Amino acid sequence: MLLRLGAKIRVDDTIVMELIDYHHAETLCQLVKDNRQYLREWLPWVDHLRTVEDFRKYINSSKQRYAGNVEMGFVILQKHVMIGRIGLYNIDHNNKNASIGYWLAQDFTGKGIITRCCKVIIDEGFARLKLNRIEIRAATANVKSQAIPERLGFKREGIIRQGEFVNNQFVDLYVYSMLKEEWERLSNL
Repeated sequence: MLLRLGAKIRVDDTIVMELIDYHHAETLCQLVKDNRQYLREWLPWVDHLRTVEDFRKYINSSKQRYAGNVEMGFVILQKHVMIGRIGLYNIDHNNKNASIGYWLAQDFTGKGIITRCCKVIIDEGFARLKLNRIEIRAATANVKSQAIPERLGFKREGIIRQGEFVNNQFVDLYVYSMLKEEWERLSNL
């Protein structure tokens, strides 16, 4: 279905996305530990993953979802240094749709890295996976995360009220979508 295990996708001269695998566990654990306060504001899983073993279990689940053709998760590397994660999640082949999720270590935000990675993930989703619709969700108060789908030309469809439980409270989520025909039109401009 997807890519061979260990596959890397070059984003640009310095950024590479590599399929997540067990050898990423220690570095991923340290990256989250170093950025825990920053990441926990918007990501509900951060406080549940604390040890290398937690990350190994998470990676095992991710690999199982990959084998089941419902996820394609990557670590993001800049000059061989891990700086974040991105992936296509909840891949629904019957309805030809999926969701993009992403995060970066705080020191690497604001540089367009996620936007560039999203472009590659979107291309993969539409070309390789033959998807018709890709979605991004962002908390209504998370302006930085909203900027990514907006910059990429996604359409804001609406709000999922109290759609995620983060830091002991429910947050509303904007839903953004891109259709294959819209992406092809934008790519030809």
